[in-house]
Amino acid sequence: MQLNGPVLLYGAGREARSTRAYLSRQAPAAQVFVTVDSGAADIDDATQIAPDEADRLVARGALALIVKSPGVPLYKPFFAAAREAGIPVTSNLNLWGERYRAGRQVIAITGTKGKSTTATLTQLMLHHSGVDTGLAGNVGLAPLEIADKHPTIVFELSSYQTADIAFSPDLAGLTNLYPEHVDWHGSVERYYADKLNLFTRGPVELALGEQDGLLARIAADLGPVRALRPLAPAVDEVIVDTVAGSRLRGAHNLGNARLAARLAIAAGATLDGIVAGVGAFAPLPHRLEEHRIGGLVFVNDSIATTPEATKAALAAYRGYRIALIGGGHERQQDYAELATLLAPHGVTTLVCLPVTGARLAEATRSAAPHIEVIAAADLEEGMLTLGTLKNRFDAVILSPGAPSYNQFKNFEERGTRFVALASQIFG
Repeated sequence: MQLNGPVLLYGAGREARSTRAYLSRQAPAAQVFVTVDSGAADIDDATQIAPDEADRLVARGALALIVKSPGVPLYKPFFAAAREAGIPVTSNLNLWGERYRAGRQVIAITGTKGKSTTATLTQLMLHHSGVDTGLAGNVGLAPLEIADKHPTIVFELSSYQTADIAFSPDLAGLTNLYPEHVDWHGSVERYYADKLNLFTRGPVELALGEQDGLLARIAADLGPVRALRPLAPAVDEVIVDTVAGSRLRGAHNLGNARLAARLAIAAGATLDGIVAGVGAFAPLPHRLEEHRIGGLVFVNDSIATTPEATKAALAAYRGYRIALIGGGHERQQDYAELATLLAPHGVTTLVCLPVTGARLAEATRSAAPHIEVIAAADLEEGMLTLGTLKNRFDAVILSPGAPSYNQFKNFEERGTRFVALASQIFG
């Protein structure tokens, strides 16, 4: 990277701070601006400017580089205008690729759900096999923070990052693919295309998670990919037994472990290392995170922002009488099928939160009239109501099937609040 002028950071989160630290090392004399669409931009040694000032800098061609944070939509007219003005637009991940990709084994994992668990398992399996491996992306470190610390890197990548990735991994895993983040991408079709951009940059060995018809059709159209070999039956049997005795709950997590094992074996893992990696896995926060309070089980699955993720959570708790908390930010989720699955999975009580909870409530009243449906204004009201109905359930599962942005800053804040309310009301 050769800088001959000012740099604009668009976004001010973890990756932007990592990028600023990288620029301080690589181009200490560069003038750095930062802009955000809302809130404050607290980046050391960077001058905060408003978006309209950033527009003026682009119009004058007064920037040498723009580094976009993942949460900022790639399809904003601002970035098209920058490219038309000859200003490169890049990312923390692509700066890593430019500076550190050569000579490293790169494993990239994406998908709608399960990618964090799969990436973490892959890194643990390799680590316990004696392979010097780091974890970066949405989990672990930001790409430029991991830099050149390990010869093998496992990246967990969101669709925001795969949309404009400029290099190819050696090995890649796709956990599953469902409609998600349509507001960022603009359409379901573009969301799929942006996910699959990870596999179109060059030759890559690919392993698919859920082998459904959609993924099979997609895989046939990906271009320069080669399928990783399936697990040998004896190896698969060991993984099934190991997962059964581990802290990985549900059939979907067995699928994640199988996918991780295929990637890890291709990268140099041993069977002993795979077993040890599964044993070392601790459930990630807000992903089927289990708490026992007041004789009940409380499951913080706030990461579940699609109906498909909620289905997986319910399947992991078969045999329980369940109070499910669902609903959140509107992304045009379809709850019709989920509503038909609630009763067969043991849901006796359903708390519906704004705004998508209204559609889930309507679908549930039609599909399963005997389920008690509670329309709550917010999470606290819903939990207080559940506190008066303790005899109806053994487990309370927060698996909303929708994002949190209408009432919380992010899913982490929503999950933390759920656990705190469980302690206050049921403890």
